[in-house]
Amino acid sequence: MGTYMAKPADIQRNWYVLDATGKPLGRLATEAARILRGKHKPIFTPHMDTGDFVIIINAKDIVLTGNKLSQKKYYRHSGYPGGLKTMDYKDFLATKPTLLVEKAVKGMLPHNTLGRSTASKLKVYAGSEHPHQAQKPEDWQF
Repeated sequence: MGTYMAKPADIQRNWYVLDATGKPLGRLATEAARILRGKHKPIFTPHMDTGDFVIIINAKDIVLTGNKLSQKKYYRHSGYPGGLKTMDYKDFLATKPTLLVEKAVKGMLPHNTLGRSTASKLKVYAGSEHPHQAQKPEDWQF
């Protein structure tokens, strides 16, 4: 018996909604990355994008445990000398909650072309409204 390899015709993509209200950032990100990769499906194939679409709502209500809000920092660099910018996660969560969640999920995906194509199926919204009702997304409980 050989190893099963998914074919593009076998892949069926569903849409799932994850509610971030009161959930720790890391727990939410690992679950979203698992769905995006397709690891919850029996047809999972490591070198193919077999995952589903993920909509994360209420990103502004995410929780960071411990002292991460005040001690953890977000860094970005412009590429020029002296261009390092830092921001506490408290301010980062207040100003750009969607980027905070996107960075956490993308960090758990492969860092290659497969990961970039997988990350394009992630949709993050700060509030509870999203424009994807036509896709009939299902609630994902974790």
